Amino acid sequence: MIYTNITTIKDFIITGFPGLHATYYGPVSALLFFTYLVILAGNIFILVLIGVERRLHKPTYLIFSHLAMNDLLFGTVTLPKIISRYWWDDKIIYFGACFTQMYFVHALGAIHSLLLLIMALDRFIAVCLPLKYPVLITNNTISIACGLSWIGTLLRMIAVVLHALTLPYCDSNFIVQCYCDHISITRLACGEDVKYVKTVALGLAMFSLLLPLSFILFSYFSIFLVVMRIPNTEGRYKTISTCTPQLLISCLYYLPRCFVYLSNAVGFTFSLDVRIFLILLYSLLPCAVNPVIYCFKTKDMKDVLMKIFKKAKIGMKQVSK
Repeated sequence: MIYTNITTIKDFIITGFPGLHATYYGPVSALLFFTYLVILAGNIFILVLIGVERRLHKPTYLIFSHLAMNDLLFGTVTLPKIISRYWWDDKIIYFGACFTQMYFVHALGAIHSLLLLIMALDRFIAVCLPLKYPVLITNNTISIACGLSWIGTLLRMIAVVLHALTLPYCDSNFIVQCYCDHISITRLACGEDVKYVKTVALGLAMFSLLLPLSFILFSYFSIFLVVMRIPNTEGRYKTISTCTPQLLISCLYYLPRCFVYLSNAVGFTFSLDVRIFLILLYSLLPCAVNPVIYCFKTKDMKDVLMKIFKKAKIGMKQVSK
């Protein structure tokens, strides 16, 4: 068959979970809406708290604020459309809107990975090179590093989207996923260049994930070795506690992805609905859970929250009197 570079598809249809019975559309949309509210409330709270409290104007919390912004944007990019798909049966997404969603989905995912790298670097220097930490890690250096991660990735991802747009789309217009991503879209493309476009995108995706992951593993392994050389148990616990939030956040992002990729590599396959659920879970779970980790696993944030709660409690007692 001869393909011309002509796209006949004008819009796409978001199928979500293909095997889901219409009876469950209401509960699923309500669950997704609740998840979106949790993501909004948690990450906006973190951004406001870090912005208002001068005590939190430190490099570590600046990284947390960038992660919170990333999680907030990711939830906003992905969830409203799939919620409306199950709430109002609004499953059509226009061609340009689908590519725009794909752009932000992959850009925000790559930015998240780079922010985790910066976070690991912060902890690596704090534990392994403590005397150099005040010089190397400042609010300015962290702001520049995070800013470059955003700008560089957003620019790079334009090339990925434009590359996908060179393909003609003349096959089915069903996106078998809860949102538009590169794999789901290019699966619907025609022509001889489809494999090449997919290979280039996969290579960039693996680079964006595996390079930060390699350094993250190296940094936490180095931290572990340093901790093991600390003579007293209290010193070990104190050092580990400063890295626990970052380690939990990194695990929450990478472990489910690695599980899915490795399962496919060894030939263990999931049903289509289960696979879509796992992708949605590892995409959205960090967005919802990260604010809880920030608040309850970091000393400064816990102290600030306790101070706020004590003031609120005193205020309520005064009003009741």
